[in-house]
Formats: sequence, structure tokens, C-alpha cells
Amino acid sequence: MHKNILIIGAGLTGLLLAYKLKQQGVSVIILEARERLGGRIYTHLSDQNTPIEMGATWLGQQHSALLELLKELNIPVYPQYMEGTAWYEPSPNEKPQQVTLPKNESPSYRIKGGSSFIIEKLAKGLDSEDIQLNTVVTHIKAIENTVEVITKDQTYTASKVIATLPPNLLVSNITFSPALPDLLVSIAQKTHTWMGESIKFGISYATPFWKDHNWSGTLYSNVGPITEMYDHTTTEKGKYALKGFLSNELATVTKDIRKENVLAQLQRTFGKEALDYLSYEETVWQEQPYTFTPYKSFVFPHQNNGQAVYQETLYNDRFYIAGSETASYYGGYMEGAVRSANYCFEHILKDLV
Repeated sequence: MHKNILIIGAGLTGLLLAYKLKQQGVSVIILEARERLGGRIYTHLSDQNTPIEMGATWLGQQHSALLELLKELNIPVYPQYMEGTAWYEPSPNEKPQQVTLPKNESPSYRIKGGSSFIIEKLAKGLDSEDIQLNTVVTHIKAIENTVEVITKDQTYTASKVIATLPPNLLVSNITFSPALPDLLVSIAQKTHTWMGESIKFGISYATPFWKDHNWSGTLYSNVGPITEMYDHTTTEKGKYALKGFLSNELATVTKDIRKENVLAQLQRTFGKEALDYLSYEETVWQEQPYTFTPYKSFVFPHQNNGQAVYQETLYNDRFYIAGSETASYYGGYMEGAVRSANYCFEHILKDLV
């Protein structure tokens, strides 16, 4: 099968790039290993259809490229609810304390309809045959004037290939011929994967009981298992939730143990009202094989995001490495994913003219 442009990964970068190329009449196909679109943008619906962001959630006014895209797609944003006092757990030997947070001059915003609404809108700009789900790429080969992309069931050929996977996952899970430069591989193996170690959880309620006490729903803790948590109520009436992050070390225990510890922490902080919940949801991103693979050595958060080596093309301008981690600015955020797609689009379009 031959397509002009082949994109590996149907996350924000891959879908936006395909969307923009399709608008220019360029033939595009996206190969996605998962059974769903979105990558690390994942708005999970509870049994009561309360949306819980298990992936990318917040943006700010500094995220100009993302805001421009949302405006183009006619998707509004709304401020993160932070009214009322927050709770802080300084140590295991001290009780949780109520604190008043200073006014944030640069508030965070959430996307109306959920972060996955961006993914849905972009996908609507593509044809169903443009996206192949459950398709795992195993090999990439540069042959004469084309690039072969090999999966378990099929071989695709394209004039250009753009990989939007996290760099460490890319060089660990895909075999290249000719081999990628040693420097690139070394940097990729030491590039932090956005969301990779995160454990996100959400707990939905019939009512936002915390607001009745003038609590913002915000919790910061040095004790855990919850390290930080926020109100996660949506603009839709009747959809109330709290959402946050769990300590990364809890990836080694079962979901039941994590849930038990979360409920115990919520009870000692918010009281018994916190136990009257509707559903508990979580995503352990370390368990997502198409997002995360272990590093060969310790990697700091955002380490090597935006490295110059990712701005260079390979195989005579036929292969691009893209995605949030590769963006020169705001690497490891939705803004970085959008900027990476825009960067690739501009360069690919010049070559195709």
C-alpha cells in the first residue's frame, strides 16, 4: 500500500498533522497501535458518564499555539475551579491543614467537553480509511526514494514518514534500517516521556460536598498516596468529581490497594462524606505499552525534551521524529504537541510544493 505521507501515532501531534495535510489535499494515513485515538489525551467516562481526564488536562494563556487551534476548532475553555481553601499534609505526624492559596495571576484552564474533544474534532476532518487502529509498527526501512513501514500484517510505503511516539519508546520498540545515528538513539533513550510515570485517579460524586464547606477540592500532600488533587467538576450540570495524581511508587501494587489508600486519605482529610462516592477511576501510565517503556538509566522530568537533534530529518528528508517531547518550546505538554505538528507541517508542505 502506498500513501504520500504516513504518520505513526494518532495522538494530538499525529492527528493535527494529518488534519492540516488533508486540508491541503495531501494523501495521509495514520497507524495507531491502540484501539482508540488520542494517545495521552484520554477523557475517560465513568459508569455515570462523568468525564475524568486520565491524561492531558490543563493549559494556560502562554500556550498560544494550542489556544489558536482551539479557536479554529471552536472549542471553548474554562478556568480550573480553585475557590475556597485547600488542604495540605506536611508529614505523617501532622494532621492535614487548611490553607488559603494566593491568587493565581496565571490561572489554568480546562477544555469544555473534555480534552478528548480536540481529538474528536480533528478526527472528523479525516476519512475513516485514513486511520488504522490496532496497528503496531515493528520496522522502518529506507528504500530508494520511499520509506517502508512494516507491521505484523502489512507493509506500507510512503514518500515521507512522521513518527510521533515518545522518543524512548520509538527507539526501543521499532527496528530501523539503516540504523538511526548513535547520538540520536542515546538522546532518545534519555528523553523523558510526558505522563510516562504518572498515576492519575478520579473519584466521582453525586454532589460536590467540598464546596459546601468552602473547600476548593485542592489537596497537596507529602504523605500520599495522593500527592496533589483538584476539583474536577465539569461545566455540565450533575458531573462532580475530584481528580489528581498518586505517588509513582504505587504502580507496583494492585488497583484495590491504591483505591483503599486513596479512600483512607480522603477520609482523614475531608471526613466521611468523601466515602459516599459513585465511582473510582485510575490510569497507571507505566502500564500503557504504547506510551511507556522503562528507561535504561534515571531520567529527570522533561529531560532532553526539545533537543535540537529532533528538529533534524533523516533518510534524506523522508523521516521525521515528532511529538510533544520533540518540540523546541513547551516540550511535554499539549502545547508542545501542537507546535511539533505545526513545525512538521510547514516543512513537509515546502517539500511537496
